Amino acid sequence: MKHFPSQIAAAALLSVVAFPSLAETVGPNGETATPSTEVVVGDDHVSAVQDASYTAALLWHDQSDFVNAVTAGASDEFERLGIEVVAVTSAGFDAAKQRSDIETALTKEPNIILALPLDPVTSAAAFEEAKEAGVALSFLSNLPAGYEHPADYAAIVTDDLFQMGKQAADALAEAMGGSGTVGWIYHDAAYYVTNQRDNAFKTTIENDYPNISIVAEQGISDPARAEEIANAMLLKNPDIGGIYVTWAGPAEGVLAALRANGNDTTKIVTLDLSEPVALDMVRGGNVAAIVADEAYELGRAMAASAVLDLLGEDVPPFVVAPAITVTADNVAEGWNTSLRIDAPKSLTSN
Repeated sequence: MKHFPSQIAAAALLSVVAFPSLAETVGPNGETATPSTEVVVGDDHVSAVQDASYTAALLWHDQSDFVNAVTAGASDEFERLGIEVVAVTSAGFDAAKQRSDIETALTKEPNIILALPLDPVTSAAAFEEAKEAGVALSFLSNLPAGYEHPADYAAIVTDDLFQMGKQAADALAEAMGGSGTVGWIYHDAAYYVTNQRDNAFKTTIENDYPNISIVAEQGISDPARAEEIANAMLLKNPDIGGIYVTWAGPAEGVLAALRANGNDTTKIVTLDLSEPVALDMVRGGNVAAIVADEAYELGRAMAASAVLDLLGEDVPPFVVAPAITVTADNVAEGWNTSLRIDAPKSLTSN
């Protein structure tokens, strides 16, 4: 889930409390999660939507395979419903650029805007004009400060965060044969997305695997420090059996540390697809599994939630898409399910 830029991760995109012991995903304000499969524009609404001649703008935070997959999911849903996409933009993780993108898109008078708000305070002002114009706003993962459902937005759509962490724990436990010691490298910032994923891993290990002990814990805000953190962890725990890393960027640093130490036994699990991390996995290296979101489904659900809002239907405030565990055995399927593209040839030619 490439929802946030590593360079500002430490600042936290959304200031919220962490959720250390929940057994299910909740929203940034404690909202109950609704599976994305329940957010559907039924066939009985298609004609009405087509007749309305709605238009939509997709105003993204950045450009990546993840964003492309979200765009594809939304675009396919809009095409099914006869909705024209009049703008697709990338802010390059620049909140000022995102505000400019919103202003430019509004000149085309879209009925729908899908976006990931980059900064809660800046975004609250940036989306104000769209909100006042009655545009249906569906947000990916983040929420502008002070916005309330259903008056101000259709839905927040994100991953099933607890399941991502749980599946990572299950995969690491399986790779370790159900016993051993583990290091936990978590995101050291108050951001509900990473907090819940990280804590779900820890909760699952502690509750479900009595023969596995977490012997080292270290927060990380700068991915560039991952190798340093892993080296320190290995120095104190040379026989550690596995390491959880909060997302794939810093996992590359942990992998580099293991290689530098000549360690080919400690297993790694992480979240979000990455070709370098997956390449180690398919070659039988340290990486046991990567847990990813279904990015295409995120886009479809965002589009559907906005359309339902325009139709005056009740839309749940917080919607989550499924997670998938990707291993060496299903890497091609996992890439396609998550991103709706073929896996890189480096991963399928080994």
